[in-house]
Amino acid sequence: KIFLCWFLFVFVDKCRLRACKLTCIKLHSSKILASNIKLASGRMVAGTGPSIGGAVVVFAGISGALLGGALARKRGFTTTPPKARVDGKYVPFGNVPGEKRGDDPMTPTKVIYDPYFWLRDDDRKNPAVLEHLHAENRYCASKTGHLKPVAEDLYKEILSHIKETDEGVPYPYGDYMYYHKTIKGLSYRVYCRKKTGSDKEEILLDMNQVSKGKSYCDLGTLSMSPDHRVMGYTLDETGGETYKAFFKDVSSGKMLEEDMPPNTGSLVWGQDNKTIFYAVHDEAHRPYKLFRHKMGTSASNDQLLFTEDNDEYWMGFGKSLSGRYLLVSSGTSESSEVMFLDLDAHGNDDVVDLVMVHPREKKLLYDIDHYGDYFYIVTNADGAKNQKLMRTKIANPSKKHWEDVVAYDEQYTISDVTCFKRHIVVEGRHGGFTVVWYLKPESGKLQQITGFPDTVSSVGVGTNKIFDTDTVRVVYESMVTPLTTYDINLKTLDKKKIHQKDVPNYDPSLYECKRLVAVGHDGVEIPMSIVYRKDIARKPGPLYLHGYGSYGICCDPGFSASLVPLLDRGVTYVDAHIRGGGEMGRTWYEDHGKYLTKKNTFEDFVSCAKYLIKENYTTPEMFGITGRSAGGLLMGATLNMAPQLFKCCVAGVPFVDVLNTMSDPSIPLTCGEWTEWGNPNNAKYHDYIASYCPYTNVTRQDYPNMLVLAGLNDPRVAYWEPAKWVARLRELKTDDNEILLKTDMDSGHFSASDRYFYLREKSFEYAFVLDQIVRKTK
Repeated sequence: KIFLCWFLFVFVDKCRLRACKLTCIKLHSSKILASNIKLASGRMVAGTGPSIGGAVVVFAGISGALLGGALARKRGFTTTPPKARVDGKYVPFGNVPGEKRGDDPMTPTKVIYDPYFWLRDDDRKNPAVLEHLHAENRYCASKTGHLKPVAEDLYKEILSHIKETDEGVPYPYGDYMYYHKTIKGLSYRVYCRKKTGSDKEEILLDMNQVSKGKSYCDLGTLSMSPDHRVMGYTLDETGGETYKAFFKDVSSGKMLEEDMPPNTGSLVWGQDNKTIFYAVHDEAHRPYKLFRHKMGTSASNDQLLFTEDNDEYWMGFGKSLSGRYLLVSSGTSESSEVMFLDLDAHGNDDVVDLVMVHPREKKLLYDIDHYGDYFYIVTNADGAKNQKLMRTKIANPSKKHWEDVVAYDEQYTISDVTCFKRHIVVEGRHGGFTVVWYLKPESGKLQQITGFPDTVSSVGVGTNKIFDTDTVRVVYESMVTPLTTYDINLKTLDKKKIHQKDVPNYDPSLYECKRLVAVGHDGVEIPMSIVYRKDIARKPGPLYLHGYGSYGICCDPGFSASLVPLLDRGVTYVDAHIRGGGEMGRTWYEDHGKYLTKKNTFEDFVSCAKYLIKENYTTPEMFGITGRSAGGLLMGATLNMAPQLFKCCVAGVPFVDVLNTMSDPSIPLTCGEWTEWGNPNNAKYHDYIASYCPYTNVTRQDYPNMLVLAGLNDPRVAYWEPAKWVARLRELKTDDNEILLKTDMDSGHFSASDRYFYLREKSFEYAFVLDQIVRKTK
């Protein structure tokens, strides 16, 4: 799970107000790498929140600003759209002296004029830039004031479907049951545990106390020492995704003073309860150095275990579920390598060295877990594009010793393997949906775990912290069925339902989800997942279409409490499973949705939209679309191609300046994403990227009404991308429709950390959409 975990996500029992429905697949805490999850996946659709023991759980978000913003309220409103001055720069592409522009940069360089370059301020302190963003917030507030009653109604309705005082599903870890809870009126989670068999609750961390006085506070990880006496946790207080580590003696409640630098947010304990492994970023916010720290000592004495010098590679680390091995990976989306440290044998040595499984090779991806004398390997070796399962003796781990466990079948995608002491569980995909299999180690045969209610659904392995067990925890959900947790007996494969997320005032029998299929511009079938209220939805009627389509990330069917008020107003919600995602396997992404085939992503989305209109699900006057981050790129490209199909668009933290951003290695994520988009400094990719980049291709035509959301401290999609895009749209568009920009001046890529603020943001977003495609909202 060390490297390929980029593409896997877990749903948790939160007030999951999602912009997209991520794959219902776990990232169990023993192996997970928070730095990889949050950073290596680039311009993702998700934000994160941790569970105890180092597990990172991923939840979705879309909005990037609070309604109006505090400054907008203080300074008053304006009905005139801000006009950004033209103060540009000729941006060079190719071989620039003194800069690492990747392999084979163009000579001579090309230059393209960027008229709004001045809006870029890496320090986020330029008074003129900040005033422009405040002016945009004031204008947005002035043009949406009439939405406040509707937004308030939506907020109350969303709350009515959320059990505000609630408790997560406890899971066993050591001698304790760990869980989190929420309390009505409080904005953050409280992390707790109980001794197994006891009702006495210990509060480990109350994020409501930790976050006091802070406008933003995100918990990166919460990790218990092996003896469960010391808790380590990390906090990001700006939204910039740089974390500070804290340590607490749980028995005494005393905070422990530790000298540790700002880090990537992940902490992994050694076996002696005194050793901590952590990683740091480089100047481009890339995780690149791994350290070993001894509690009570100076950080200057920390041992450097690994440095990734290649700017295109990202480093991550974690621990096998067995607890024996520290696993360290480095890679891109196309190549990876894994190293390990035997913590039992060498974890306390004065100087430790990592052992390489197999050094990086071009186009070779692999990930490992520990089972007995073997490492089990998920890999694309030997041309297995949709990946297969192999294994190797730990004593001889190099690739020449790898052997197939399950024969490769291109109809099935192998995504992950979880190894318990006596059992192996495999996750993957078939026919566009997620699958969980039990692998019989002695026979090498996969047996699917079945019997879940809905066909259009998601299933994946949940939080499992016990290595020596005959039970695996699995989570399931659909667009109409809330998150449901099962324990599976691995001897019999019998299922025991142990919990279903409580959704008040919700009757699942009123709603229906199903799969639709559109035909793409080149004849390829494009699946969609659709949900609506059976007794209200009409044809044609208002429809809200979501898309993402990048990094091989899967937007699988999942339940959203925040979506219910839209469905109850007759809105149909649709997810388009377009190329560039991984819903139909890795080839859906690698062969058909990246590099020089990236335009398939946008063409597929347009094809889905045309299908929904043709089949009378909606009309252009009742059609809203949304996408976030790389999904915002999808929005921008789609609106340049076919703006006439849509009434409105919500673009959250949109990655709309692909050409300029991907040419500049000083911008976070750039070098590591040359294997996703291509490098525009290279002639092979420059013209192709330039032909679809949303900002570059804004043209003189009509555009629909748009709400664009940004975060000032966003390290993934810098605020200036949506700001420049809005300025360019206003300059060139030929209609009277509104283009609104809201920038959250206190957060980053993942929106507000306060759950109630987040609900306010969702309510505002939905009010905007309803105002466009429904009008009558009660």
